[in-house]
Amino acid sequence: MSADQQFVHLHTHTEYSMLDGAAKIKPLTARAAELGMPAIAVTDHGNVFGAYDFYANATANGLKPIIGMEGYYTPGSRFDRAPFEFGTIVDNETDEQGGSNKGRSAYNHMTLLAYSTEGMHNLFRLSSLASLEGQYRKPRFDRDLLQQYHHGLIATTGCASGEVPMWLRSGKLDKATEAAADFKEIFGPENFYCELMDHDLAVEKSYRSQLMQIAKDLKIPFLATNDLHYTHKEDAKAHGALLCIQTGDRLSNPNRFHFTGDSFYLKSAEEMRSIFRDVEQACDNTLRVAERVDIKFNESANYMPRFPCPDGENEESWFVKEVEKGLRHRYPNGISDAVRKQANFEVGVITQMGFPGYFLVVADFINWAKENGIRVGPGRGSGAGSMAAYAMRITDLDPLR
Repeated sequence: MSADQQFVHLHTHTEYSMLDGAAKIKPLTARAAELGMPAIAVTDHGNVFGAYDFYANATANGLKPIIGMEGYYTPGSRFDRAPFEFGTIVDNETDEQGGSNKGRSAYNHMTLLAYSTEGMHNLFRLSSLASLEGQYRKPRFDRDLLQQYHHGLIATTGCASGEVPMWLRSGKLDKATEAAADFKEIFGPENFYCELMDHDLAVEKSYRSQLMQIAKDLKIPFLATNDLHYTHKEDAKAHGALLCIQTGDRLSNPNRFHFTGDSFYLKSAEEMRSIFRDVEQACDNTLRVAERVDIKFNESANYMPRFPCPDGENEESWFVKEVEKGLRHRYPNGISDAVRKQANFEVGVITQMGFPGYFLVVADFINWAKENGIRVGPGRGSGAGSMAAYAMRITDLDPLR
């Protein structure tokens, strides 16, 4: 397939877009490979939990993986706890992401794509800080965080719930232009795109011409995307059921929250180029973005948590002592031969695998929760570390009983 016939999907939601994305990673990447696509991106809502899973499956299918996120951006401060006022939205249709048509929003959507390993790490930091510091209805980041962590990232104007489209939908062309210029300044002219979607929705058509004019005036390149939420067209009904689970509604309710139509699937390059035949460069630019991407996971690194041990101890020695102390506490009348045999076996396996730090960290926060009146589940009573977990009070289920 020649370059002018190819296309790369840069706006996709997998099962990691909780109760919203119905495209499972394995069949999604397999289908993209079947269609002869050179690359594919993941842009789950507000998180990067599926990044490595996606990276591994895309690579296994001969695709270049592009790690991204459809994040939640607030025009104010991430520390604010109040909706941002856009004004009255002029269209009457709620957008395909369920955005409010009343003009008040606690956040907007922003598509972010990492083109370098540094950018991927910055994306991870943005996602973490959005949850730790900006959680209000959704995990939100703000301009301050974008300025700190924009290196290595490509951004777009987003879907109908992006800030630029939201200003246009409220009739504020000047505000939309100002927001687009601001993002272009933050990310740099080569890293900010005008995202174009076409699912034959009234909400998308309502601002399309103005959005394209802003892009032309500010010299922002176009980028064609399909708001992919499921792999095959026939999956639309199952996706509708998933949205009902999210909203606690029924398929029989005609007024339930749903996506209009069945076009949110992995379309072929031919389909996408037909939809955007009047803006061919928008499709060409998906290939240019993919060509720039060069990311790597350090798969040989040890990311197990480190536990601060008392002087003169290391994680292994301290883990052995904590298990022994726990056994004496659990069995005050004496440790039976069966318990001792199981504990010794598990301690050997855990230390051999390099997991003592993991057990020490988990025991630390579980026991802190118990001591501070926070409810903790019973845990599991079987498995390779069940006796050690029981001794360290990670679980209260005696595995031998």
